[in-house]
Amino acid sequence: MTGTQEPPVHALLTDGTTVGIRRAVPGDHDQVLRLYEEMSDTNLRLRFFSLSRASARQAAERAAAPRRPGHEALVAEHAGRVVGLAEYEADPKGTAAEIALAVADDWHHRGVATLLLEHLADTARTAGISAFTADALAENHAMLKVFHDLGLRVTRRYDGPEVHCLVELTEDETYLTAVDTRGRAADLVSLRPLLRPRSVAVIGAGRRPGSVGRAILRNIRTGSYTGRLFAVHPEARSVAGVHAYPSVAALPQVPELAVVAVPAAAVPQVAEECGAAGVAALLVVTAGLDLHQSGALLGACRRYGMRLVGPNCLGLADTEQDVRLDATFAARHPGPGTAGVAVQSGGVGIALLAGLARLGIGVSTFVSLGDKYDVSGNDMLQWWEADGHTDLALLHLESFGNPRAFSRTARRVARAMPVLTVDAGRSEAGRRAAASHTAAAATRTMTRRALFTQAGVTATRSIGELLDAAALLHSQPLPAGTRVAVVSNAGGAGVLAADACADAGLVVPPLTTGLVDELLALLPGGATATNPVDATATVGEEQLRACVDRLARHGAVDAVLVALVPTALAAATGEDLVRSLTHRPGPPPRPVLAVLPAQAARVELLPAHDDGTVPAYSDAEDAARALAHAAARARWLDQLPGLIPELTEVESDRARELVAAFLDEHPEGDWLDPPATAALLGCYGIRQIPWAWARDEDEAVDAAERLAGPDGRVVMKAHWPGLLHKSEQHALHLDLRNAPQVRAAHRDLVTRFGDRLTGVVVQPLAERGTELFAGVVQDEVFGPLVVFGLGGTATELLADHAGRLAPLTDRDVRELITSPRCSALLFGYAGSPAADLEGLEQLLHRLSRMACDLPQLAEADLNPVLAGPHGVTALDVRVRLVPRHPHDPYLRRLR
Repeated sequence: MTGTQEPPVHALLTDGTTVGIRRAVPGDHDQVLRLYEEMSDTNLRLRFFSLSRASARQAAERAAAPRRPGHEALVAEHAGRVVGLAEYEADPKGTAAEIALAVADDWHHRGVATLLLEHLADTARTAGISAFTADALAENHAMLKVFHDLGLRVTRRYDGPEVHCLVELTEDETYLTAVDTRGRAADLVSLRPLLRPRSVAVIGAGRRPGSVGRAILRNIRTGSYTGRLFAVHPEARSVAGVHAYPSVAALPQVPELAVVAVPAAAVPQVAEECGAAGVAALLVVTAGLDLHQSGALLGACRRYGMRLVGPNCLGLADTEQDVRLDATFAARHPGPGTAGVAVQSGGVGIALLAGLARLGIGVSTFVSLGDKYDVSGNDMLQWWEADGHTDLALLHLESFGNPRAFSRTARRVARAMPVLTVDAGRSEAGRRAAASHTAAAATRTMTRRALFTQAGVTATRSIGELLDAAALLHSQPLPAGTRVAVVSNAGGAGVLAADACADAGLVVPPLTTGLVDELLALLPGGATATNPVDATATVGEEQLRACVDRLARHGAVDAVLVALVPTALAAATGEDLVRSLTHRPGPPPRPVLAVLPAQAARVELLPAHDDGTVPAYSDAEDAARALAHAAARARWLDQLPGLIPELTEVESDRARELVAAFLDEHPEGDWLDPPATAALLGCYGIRQIPWAWARDEDEAVDAAERLAGPDGRVVMKAHWPGLLHKSEQHALHLDLRNAPQVRAAHRDLVTRFGDRLTGVVVQPLAERGTELFAGVVQDEVFGPLVVFGLGGTATELLADHAGRLAPLTDRDVRELITSPRCSALLFGYAGSPAADLEGLEQLLHRLSRMACDLPQLAEADLNPVLAGPHGVTALDVRVRLVPRHPHDPYLRRLR
């Protein structure tokens, strides 16, 4: 690579091979020419429509020429060799570009052309190109299939032996699904040597009993690994009973997976040796790599196409019968099962494995991601989706490399299995985010919560809560709703359980008269059955079983929570009330869970006679939270995936031009002034209250005369770049009724703010309505977040807001409107008129579209937004732009 080349973006081909995609540079000329010269006569004719070698030389000169407007060329390279080329030449009179593709003969049918086209299309969209044109010979079936399978809309026109193709570059759901499918298939192939290797070498397996490498080697050997196992040690002939070799090159065969447990300084050299030998994957448990060592490690992995877990991790395990690999230094082997576990923290991983073992929930795959240089939670979700064993996914992720890609994958996987996570870094101390006015409402906590909510991920607050939820989701059917019947043998325990349900957002409804009579007929005298059901301390095992079974099979409730305390009566009669839950006739149609305050463990899975299990919790609050998580998952599954509506009156191109012009004048970014803000909002049809911009006192008076309503009253607001809280700084005057008052207000602002004041905004006094807040904050990692909630001067004090990541579907918008506590005000609370909900939905969709169109939109602040029965109007708007290049989160690339 020459010094003028940009670093490549790495991605996977269909066979799992890693290639680098980058712009062509003049130094690539000889390689591109060699690409053409090594083509067969058949492929050369298909590319140039003739066998002319002169055409090949001209094509190489064009592709490797210095960059010029309207032309772009990308190369795919592997191990320093150019194996593919894609380029376009834009039509100076339109928004289309003609493309050309070339792939080395020995790299056909591996997805090189498709991958190059995806990246070329992304580059073209950024340059304002909306379509590709291409000419091919009709007999070039392979190239025509590449166009057809892209997922983009392709129009063909036949002209004798040639086919003229028009490829529209619009990214829609069909295209994104096609990209997903290709990426998922390539990912799975690349992960197989990592997670199900046929051979493993442990490098750094020391002779000291306490060394990490030796512990991993021992775990692999004692875990009944089915493949070949080697140790690499410069001096020893045997380590922990495994034959050792002095180097990777000395091994009798190239291992698919190398476990690296050497000191940090030696990691880059070991990675280089592994790559040169042909190792397919690395597991690096070593911690403490500096920036140089980290870069060298990842560079070697990318150069040689090795997938990487770590560094700084606990290891990985796959319990599949044909593998049985435990390449961790955990104290115990994970038991086989159906739970997939991926964590960033090794300590969290140990805690989760121990907790699952206590519950009797086995593991299909465990991966400690560590510093997550390469393999991520997204990779693991895709693996579990396809492995044929996993039915429960547990994650602990402290960071996200590509949250929107993760969200898209999680939405799909969560339809097939529960996906649970510990939401780490919720507090300001855990993760602080720089914030101004809008961002003060949109913390990283809200952003993560939006990601999990939209993706259907069950987000818990601790490892214990995650295990609580996992126990219920693993053992019981999902509840159809939030109605819970509470049954107890002690009134006080039932009351506490009912309170816990209410605190968790569940409902403990009164039971119908008919059902109450049925239950009382089953229970001993003195029982009450209004809900909570107090079965009394004299209840017997059969009586309790019949009561719980009747509730579980009745449609009046969605779940049954049974709180039992040990009593002397039960002990004296030999009754085992817990057995009434585990020995029931057949699996229940609704979830049944127990609260056993005398139980030592926080949660257990009690074996049932039907080969099932019943979750038992020591605390009613833990049980109720787990049930609330299950109800939320059921609700998410019941809802159809949302749709992004088509919007009218949107001028995206004009908005981009306005943004580009502003950033040309303000290269470091800034706040828009009111006229520029209004122009930008106008591109998206976002309605503001009538207003006028006044630069002096006379203009303010003229504006007041034009805008005053029937009562003659107006509002005057000061403006200067960066002004955040007008009310706190007394930078506005309300209820101005005549010209003298307008003049006096303007003079007051000029006197107090002096040269800071760039002008004033004059508006008519708004009618009454609910004051709301709507805004956007562009997160560097998560992308645009749309925030909605209570507005006005109390917006930050009360912090009654909700957020969803853009682009918003119709489902997202409905949830966004109904999530804040103030939402009742919009539906006619206490006899007040309902707000224009359709207008609110339109406002949020338009904000979402603006945020997605304009990555330069750092934040937009609409506060207050007045919502009444006759419409939705923004009274005050602030917008900040920063220079930022668009980034396609769905473009196939490795981290």
